[in-house]
Amino acid sequence: MTKRAFDKIATGLNEAIAIARGETAPARLHVPPELDVKAIRKKTGLSQENFAYSFGFTVEQIRAWEQGRSRPLGGVRAYLMLIDLDHKSVERILGGARKEKAA
Repeated sequence: MTKRAFDKIATGLNEAIAIARGETAPARLHVPPELDVKAIRKKTGLSQENFAYSFGFTVEQIRAWEQGRSRPLGGVRAYLMLIDLDHKSVERILGGARKEKAA
């Protein structure tokens, strides 16, 4: 193992310990590698079509994620986390953006 790799690992461990002790806040957003898109959609009460339309996805994406044929990547997972946390606020923000663009 190189010194650089060791230093990165040590820094990460020290940060994790400080976070666990409550001495510092996490520096990065933790986005889990897997999300239950169907559960998130069901929580909104929307059909696949309406969920896709409301949040800017395609129906094909929603179906593929829910059926496990693919999974959301990168920032899309963070976006889905926001939808899961407070879908009404996300809808309100997106609705405002749509109105501004139409004007």
